[in-house]
Amino acid sequence: MDRDSKYQSAQWLRDEIRDVLNFYYPQCIDDDAGGYIAQFDEETGEVYDRSSKHLVATSRFVVNHCVGANLDGPDWCLPAAEHGLQFLQTHQRDTARGGYHWLLEGRDPRDSRRICYGHAFAFLALARAVEVGIPDTADDLEQLYQFLIDRFWEPEHGLCKSEYDPDWTAAAEYRGQNANMHMCEAMIAAYEATAEPRYLERAMTIAESLTRELAEETDGLIWEHYTPDWEHDFDYNRDDPRHTFRPWGYQPGHQIEWAKLLSVLARHENAEWLVPRAEELFAAAISHGWDDAAGGFYYSFDLNREPLVRDKYSWEVAEGIGAAAVLYDVTGDTEYRTWYDTFWQYAEDNLINQDSGNWYTKVTEANDPVPTKSGVAVEPGYHPIGACLEGIRSYS
Repeated sequence: MDRDSKYQSAQWLRDEIRDVLNFYYPQCIDDDAGGYIAQFDEETGEVYDRSSKHLVATSRFVVNHCVGANLDGPDWCLPAAEHGLQFLQTHQRDTARGGYHWLLEGRDPRDSRRICYGHAFAFLALARAVEVGIPDTADDLEQLYQFLIDRFWEPEHGLCKSEYDPDWTAAAEYRGQNANMHMCEAMIAAYEATAEPRYLERAMTIAESLTRELAEETDGLIWEHYTPDWEHDFDYNRDDPRHTFRPWGYQPGHQIEWAKLLSVLARHENAEWLVPRAEELFAAAISHGWDDAAGGFYYSFDLNREPLVRDKYSWEVAEGIGAAAVLYDVTGDTEYRTWYDTFWQYAEDNLINQDSGNWYTKVTEANDPVPTKSGVAVEPGYHPIGACLEGIRSYS
């Protein structure tokens, strides 16, 4: 495709964001319990569960509506963001013990483990809220930052712990890269919203610890699971390669998501290692994870670099879009522009519900949609909207 493909049009990308937002709104607004309803049948758009409220879904909805408001989207975006943020800070947050509940049933806690992954998204939600000027959120952002550092940060490793019990009395032994990757993302967003150097410095520390120091032991690839001393744990969840948050195996989507984050960091920092490392991770995701025959990223690959779980998830392609966009922006290499268009074409052909504009969470190896019709949802269009945002930032 040429330089002027529709996928590089800011207006086309804004329309894509609007389509995703419109799939959920206004049914996503819970006027009874507060917050959002996230459990939508991806084929029909019908709500199958009104009461489950996951910390990640609540936070991502806030992020989505803030992005919409920041890009002059529908006039209901800002009120919808404020609606969700009020619930996040009043009900999802545990004002007595500190931190956020992982899962609520209506307003009642169902799972109060303190999960760093979820707290990273709460921090991201506050950063986006500051960016669009929602009152009082700058103070909330700073307070949560200090809380996160006090509770999760391990200065000797330059990374965060993954989980505590509800009373913050004991940390789990598990350490994971995914929570740290999203903490890095949230710190970048906080820096972009406030220009406070400490957020950028923290993001750089996390990025260097995971993508350089630890990845030296795995030929440059980023493994998911670690011991309490941040040694690679190749046995954790070995029998559960389809785990929702902690699957065994290398994930090409996370290699390419880190490529995006390192490239975004390169917009703000001149560290000479950022772009070369991003390019290495992008190339690894393509080499080991992209299906050359049918398109799409396999969910995971094993220690021998062979496909493991062959289903394909839309978030991986969305992250590929974002990575290709930013890499083209920071390098000028037209190879990334070509991959950007390739990813978008695949998404349009296989991942986007043409009747409603939402993205299917998962397709089979043959690219047949597997619509979500049950379970607690955590992906209300956050990854596709993020892909569009990076396209707009890179091509405008």
